[in-house]
Amino acid sequence: MRILLIKHIVILACGFGMTACNNTETKKPAVVYTDTAIKKISLTDLENNPIRLKQYQGKIIFLNFWATWCKPCKEEMPSIASAQDRLKNENIIFILASPENVDEIEAFKKNNPYNFQYAHVENTEELNIQALPTTFIYDTNGVLVFSEMGFRKWDEESNLNIIQKAAGNNE
Repeated sequence: MRILLIKHIVILACGFGMTACNNTETKKPAVVYTDTAIKKISLTDLENNPIRLKQYQGKIIFLNFWATWCKPCKEEMPSIASAQDRLKNENIIFILASPENVDEIEAFKKNNPYNFQYAHVENTEELNIQALPTTFIYDTNGVLVFSEMGFRKWDEESNLNIIQKAAGNNE
């Protein structure tokens, strides 16, 4: 019991001691959201049609918030593309959402060879997204199981496992 308590204290201390988004792999946990937070996310596709995350019920949702001017965001993208490719047979939807206008997202898409589902996010302030990139992962029931601000190499095994654990794989 005492060892378990010490582990929790160490985990909490590590979480509070980390720094926000930068180009290193140092992490700061994003704000913990309630299960209803997924309903608050306001996304549109690049043709201005609303994206309702509820339509992906039964799938893991990997939602990455980024911007075209964000160097760590752009540096993270190859690893997201690789993770998406490696997990293509899994029940996972990858969405990359930017608060920028659609023309900026379209220009980026045109000049970068990624096969992402891009979206425009309309309410980053309401979601309390304080740094980019920020990634949320929702399980198949729409419950937030992972949130983090900062750069991560998503195609590394340990990070692929984070995504797969949302479905109950690799536990």
